[in-house]
Amino acid sequence: MNKFNHYSGFPASVIAATLLSAAALFAQTPPEVTPPPPPEPIPAVVPVPAPTPEAVGDSMMARRRYQAAIEAYKQVPQPSAAVWNKMGIAYQMLFDLQDATRCYQTSLKMEPKNVNVLNNLGTVYDSQKQYGKAVKMYRKALKIEPKSALILKNLGTDLMAQHKYEKGWEVYKSALEVDPQIFDRSTGPRVENPSSVQDRGAMNYYMAKGCARAGRTDRAIEYLRSAVNEGFTNPKKIAADQEFAALHGVPAFERLIAEPEKQ
Repeated sequence: MNKFNHYSGFPASVIAATLLSAAALFAQTPPEVTPPPPPEPIPAVVPVPAPTPEAVGDSMMARRRYQAAIEAYKQVPQPSAAVWNKMGIAYQMLFDLQDATRCYQTSLKMEPKNVNVLNNLGTVYDSQKQYGKAVKMYRKALKIEPKSALILKNLGTDLMAQHKYEKGWEVYKSALEVDPQIFDRSTGPRVENPSSVQDRGAMNYYMAKGCARAGRTDRAIEYLRSAVNEGFTNPKKIAADQEFAALHGVPAFERLIAEPEKQ
């Protein structure tokens, strides 16, 4: 049987010519076979080094496992100023202020102008109500970094705790000029609120002024309500304070100043 019988109806000469043309074309431009992808390189087995004691300590700090962090930092062969500072923070988070102070002071001997350590040591002194020592630390840090909103906030809080409300407010204003959200943030060791309810009320009142000035109406009203509840001020005084003039007409503010004075 003719293997080309499926071309029935065409002359044999035409069929032959067609096949010869196809063969010639095939010889000139042979079909390209898609090559297989190159084999995936076999990754070299690289041994993973064991984490350093400092890295372990940092991991424990992130998990708030402060005692474990301290034990890891103690294994660092030659602790740097940064390691001593981290260890101080861990001790402070455990309310071990004596060891926190020791670590911060050791760090400062190595780096006397480290503003973070100066600030942290100031917070320890504030926790111990050693306000004079705390102020010294904050002011020393501010000479190096005068635009630190965190340190300005801590200094203002220290002054508030000493009932130096107007001075504290001036420092608070400086902090808010640098960072209007500074009172909404919490980073590192914090200055604890003064234990006196009256002092907390004063702080809330002046923070309300800062928020009102920055246009943060809701936060200002929250702080004012806390100041009223803590007995530092009353609705009548708030209504008369020109610092809060822009809040008049705000429903929440109007409800606050309309409340009867607490006896």
